[in-house]
Amino acid sequence: MLAVKDLTVNYGMINAVRQVSFEVNEGEIVSLIGANGAGKSTILRTISGLIRANHGTIHYEGADITHLSAKKIVQLGLAHVPEGRHVFKGLTVRENLEMGAFLRKDKDGIATDMEQVFERFPILKERHKQDASTLSGGEQQMLAMGRALMTRPKLLLLDEPSMGLAPIFIKEIFNIIQDIQHQGTTVLLIEQNAKMALSIATRGYVLETGSIVLSGTGQELLESDAVQKAYLGG
Repeated sequence: MLAVKDLTVNYGMINAVRQVSFEVNEGEIVSLIGANGAGKSTILRTISGLIRANHGTIHYEGADITHLSAKKIVQLGLAHVPEGRHVFKGLTVRENLEMGAFLRKDKDGIATDMEQVFERFPILKERHKQDASTLSGGEQQMLAMGRALMTRPKLLLLDEPSMGLAPIFIKEIFNIIQDIQHQGTTVLLIEQNAKMALSIATRGYVLETGSIVLSGTGQELLESDAVQKAYLGG
């Protein structure tokens, strides 16, 4: 479904991502794990068209999307939930969700998807008239995920969904990610919480200083001595 090949991204003189290659197959949860500064967020931002690659290609469902605009990439079925949530302050919860559907014209479908988001995240239904900025961190994460789901994505890119959340919210968010996959959406997940990310992953990749150093099934990486020592406190 997604094939990233020899991706290189520079910030001025800084080589943030170095010849990274990986793929995501339809129906999978693929986790990218690594320390802060490993290049994880840069990879997602490049896939979704927010920044440009210096080298390499990104193919989605067989089409080269390397140089497409972010708007066009969303239209193709990729949705990106950024690190830090970035909900629209000054807009209500419902208005934030409606922003997720801004490229759609199917009013009945939008209404149906809104109800599905409210079923998946009941707290958002309770607070649908509330300013999004007044929600807790966990609630804002749910709103950001719900907003992305309003695009009807085939591939969902999640950047650090558990960051800064209380343990009870982290467990709930990961349950929701699995539910989203079971409903037919493919997921590319970036996470510092390596244990949680790999426990739900079909496959995973380990990034260090902009390069992939290890790959395998989620279970293989969980059992890897190198991963345990570096990321799981083993």
